[in-house]
Amino acid sequence: MRKLLETLYNIYKIEELRDRVVLTLSLLLVYRLGAQVVLPGIDPIQLSELSERTDGGGLLGILNAFTGGAFANASIFALGIMPYISASIVVQLMGIAVPYLQKLQKEGESGRKTINQITRWLTIAICVVQAPAYLYGLSALGVPESAFILGKGPLFIFSSVIILVTGTIFAMWLGEKITDKGIGNGISLLIMVGIIANLPQSFTQEFVSRVSENNGGLMLVLIELVLWIIIISEMKSFAFSISSFSFFSCQFEIAESKSFSNFFDDCLGLNFNIDSALSIDLPLI
Repeated sequence: MRKLLETLYNIYKIEELRDRVVLTLSLLLVYRLGAQVVLPGIDPIQLSELSERTDGGGLLGILNAFTGGAFANASIFALGIMPYISASIVVQLMGIAVPYLQKLQKEGESGRKTINQITRWLTIAICVVQAPAYLYGLSALGVPESAFILGKGPLFIFSSVIILVTGTIFAMWLGEKITDKGIGNGISLLIMVGIIANLPQSFTQEFVSRVSENNGGLMLVLIELVLWIIIISEMKSFAFSISSFSFFSCQFEIAESKSFSNFFDDCLGLNFNIDSALSIDLPLI
C-alpha cells in the first residue's frame, strides 16, 4: 500500500502525466454517464425484462458487458464502440485485397489519415444498419409496447437512429481524444471500463448461482476466483501503449517503447486487461 501511495504521489508531481491522467479519467466518466441516459421516448422503468435477459449471460450478456450496460439501458450509447471496431477490422481485411487501400498503407501519415476517415464513414454506415435493428428488436427482447411513450412511429425511429449513430460517433471521438491527449489506447479503455462496471454484478450473480442452486457450492466459487486472479495477473494480450511520451522521475520511466500496461505493472503491480475482466462473465454463458 505504501508503494502504491508513493507511486501515485510521483505521478501527481509530473505535470504533463497528471494532466493526461485527469483528462483520461474525465472522458471515461463522461462515457459512463452517457451510458445511463435512456433514449428519449422510452420509459426506463419498463426495461426490467431487457435487463433480466442480458443479466442471464449468453451473447446478449457479452454484448451488454462490452457496452458497459448501455445495451440493457436502451441508452444513447447502446451500440457502444463496437461498430467502430467492426469497421476497423473490415478496413484492415480489405487492405489485403483492395489495391487502393494497399497504396494508402504505404503513404505514411497522409495515407493513415485517409484510412481513418474511411473507417469513420464505414462506422456511420454500420450504425445506420444496426440502430433500426436494435430499436425494432427491443420488443422481441421483452420490452413492452407501453414502454415506448411516443409509440414506435417513423418520428421515433428516425430520431432514435440519429441519436444512436451520434452516440457511437461521440464515443469514437472520446476514444481518439484519450489516445491522442490522454493515457493508453482510448478505444480499449472505453471497453475495459464498461466491462469493469459490470464485474460486481456478474460476480454476485455467479456466487448466488453456485451457492443457492447447489451448483458447485462455495468451493467452486473460490476455485473460479483464484483462476480469475491468475488470469488478471498473467494475461498481457491487451496492453495499452503510449507513444511520443517519455518521463524520468522518481526512479521510474515511461518510454516510447514501453506500454502503459507494463508501466503500471512496474509501478503499481497492476495489469489492466480486457480479456481478464471479461472472464468473470464466462461461467454465466
